[in-house]
Order: sequence, then C-alpha cells, then structure tokens
Amino acid sequence: MRKLKIVSIVGARPQFIKYGPLGRKLKREFEEVLIHTGQHYDRNMSDLLFKDLNIPEPDINLGIGSHPQGKQTALMMEGIEKALLRIQPDVVIVFGDTNSTLAGALAAVKLHIGVAHVEAGLRSFNKQMPEEINRVLTDHCSDILLCPTENAVVNLKTENITRGVSFCGDIMYEAFLENVRIAGQKSEILQKEALQEGSYYLATVHRAENTDNPDNLWRILSAFNELDRTVIFPVHPRTRQILKKADIRLKEHVKLWEPVGYLDMLVLLEHARKVLTDSGGLQKEAYFAGRYCKTLRNETEWIETLKNGRNVLCGTDSGKIVQECLKSEEAFGKGESGLFGDGHTSEHIVQTLKQFFNEQ
Repeated sequence: MRKLKIVSIVGARPQFIKYGPLGRKLKREFEEVLIHTGQHYDRNMSDLLFKDLNIPEPDINLGIGSHPQGKQTALMMEGIEKALLRIQPDVVIVFGDTNSTLAGALAAVKLHIGVAHVEAGLRSFNKQMPEEINRVLTDHCSDILLCPTENAVVNLKTENITRGVSFCGDIMYEAFLENVRIAGQKSEILQKEALQEGSYYLATVHRAENTDNPDNLWRILSAFNELDRTVIFPVHPRTRQILKKADIRLKEHVKLWEPVGYLDMLVLLEHARKVLTDSGGLQKEAYFAGRYCKTLRNETEWIETLKNGRNVLCGTDSGKIVQECLKSEEAFGKGESGLFGDGHTSEHIVQTLKQFFNEQ
C-alpha cells in the first residue's frame, strides 16, 4: 500500500517547536517533506532551535525573510506553490496562525490538495490582530482541523465547521513535557547570568498592537520600570528596531537581552517569579510550568489559562501590570490534567490523518 505523502510547512519559532514531536512520528508513518518558509531568519530564532530540538534540516528552505505582510505572504505562496506542484502531496500540514500558515493553506487549497491545520479553532475575536485573520481563513480552507482544546471545537461549530474536526490536544503541551527535561540537562543560562529562583520577571513583547503603538509600548515599559526586581527582556529583532527609535529610558533593572534559545527560555520560564508577555505560546508555557502570567493584551485565545487567575489580562494598563506583579500569589502545580490533552497529541494527529484518508 502506498504511503501517504505529506508536506509540513513551518516558518516561525513556535512552529518549529510544535513540529518537533510531530515531525518524528510523521517521518516514521508517512513520506514527509518539510518546508521552511524562512519567515524567521535570525539565527537564534531558527537554526539554533533546529539544533536544540534535534529537528532535521528542512528539505526546502524558501528563505523569504522579512517583508510587509502582503508581499511576504505572496512570496511564500509563490514558493510553496512551486514546491507542491513538484512534490504532489496528499495533504499539507500547517501550524498555528502566522503568515506561513495562511500562505501554506491558500497555496494548497488552490491546487486542490488537502489541508490539515494544527491548532485549529482558536479565536481571540480581535480582528485587529493579523494572527486572528490568518487562523480564521486557514480554518475555513482546511479539511482536517486538529483542535488543541475542547473550546476550539466549540468555536468551529459556532462557525458551522464540523466536518473533519478532531480534539487532539495541544502539541505545545507535548513539546513542553519533552523539552523541559532536555532544557534542565543542557541549559546553563541561570549559572551564566547568576540568576536565582524567583529573583526576576521574564518578559516578552512582540505583537504589532503593542510594538507599533507608541502609547501602548510606553505604558508597558513604564510598568517594567516600576517593578521591584530584575526584568529579563529577551528582545525580538523587530521590537529592538522599534525601541531604538523610541525615546523611552529604561531603568537599570530592566535588562534588554538578545533573543535566547528555546531551551534557555524554558529554564528562564521555570525559575521566573512571574511572566509578562503578549505571546500566545508563552501564556500557555507559563501555565504548563506553574508560573503566573500577566498578559499584555486585552484578550486571549487561550481562555483555559485564565482559570483561577493563573493568567490575568492586563492589557497595557501600567498600574494593573505593576499591581498584578507585586501581589502575593500561592504557588500552583504544573499544567492541569485534560485541559490541553494527555501529552500524546502527535500520536492522535497521526491516527486522525490515517483515519481521514481511510474514509476517502
């Protein structure tokens, strides 16, 4: 019997992480080709991550790099389309909500190739976010919708998408469980930077709604200035460019770092006092690690993390950010059984793919 031919498309750091545990199983079960769009081109955010997570080099690297959104998506579609015409896969797998995700889905569906979306059904209900547009359009292009949570299934049903929908659990949860063990063995970031457990806040800011809005960015950084301990702030390359142009003076305890590798980031996360972020992925990882998260947005697609105040939506309200960071909070355990699946999402995805094509 002929093996199914699959193309997986990645392009940004969170997608490499999601691909890790799934890619190993795909290569065992199917004939699989990995395409890297090159959306993230910084060495710390791409090449090192493949090495850290033992992910094989991509079969195809389109090397698209940074462009305005329309041009970037168009260049990706052009490159992906050429590759798909040559490979002729049965299905294309896309991850998450980036321009790489949408470009892969559109290129595939226009060639009448099946689309499987990992992390289908997420909604922030904020159409000002490019990611929200990407995830909604991708879901409506997809044949196989692989949902990380039960709420994601409900979201799709609300939009009259019920065929091909499957709750498989969160691939990031599986990746976290796998990689946090590796990080503990390999990373020396705490020793290198002389950091103690709970002595610092871990912060990331990269979403356009914050970095492209000077008022929002000023309020966030003003809050960092008022915090009571070190703020470790690994700065996204795009954010660093914006900070250079902004007239915002940071106090000495706010440490602007170059981007760190994923394994170092996991160790920083596990030992942070609290997490401040506008990243969807880091909200979840904080939850998985048993760390309180203060989200620098007014909404989240990961509503499960809001349970019992473990994640709080602060937006860009400086006073609320500071208040939430300074308040005393009881420790909680890592993760929560069932909310994000059983930690075997990659196995469920493989079985879902097999079942879908057996029924065709």
